[in-house]
Amino acid sequence: MVNFIIPENIAISESGFLFLAGTGETFTLNQIGKEIFNLIRSKSSEEEIINSIVNDYDIDKATAHKDFADFISQLKHYSILKEA
Repeated sequence: MVNFIIPENIAISESGFLFLAGTGETFTLNQIGKEIFNLIRSKSSEEEIINSIVNDYDIDKATAHKDFADFISQLKHYSILKEA
């Protein structure tokens, strides 16, 4: 299991608007992205996050796993998320 770290200079609004205080960059998350981000922030495991996506959005586990992996890759690319 991989643990993730969200840098302290990242702020998120209720609507899913991400702000990187260090660079001034902004990003907008969709509903699923916002849920994943908040679950990561609350220290949920990858399996817990995937199960939550499957249950909340009525998609199969393989699709949820792929979507999760793609989203994590994007977050790491923009330095919004780091592996612990």
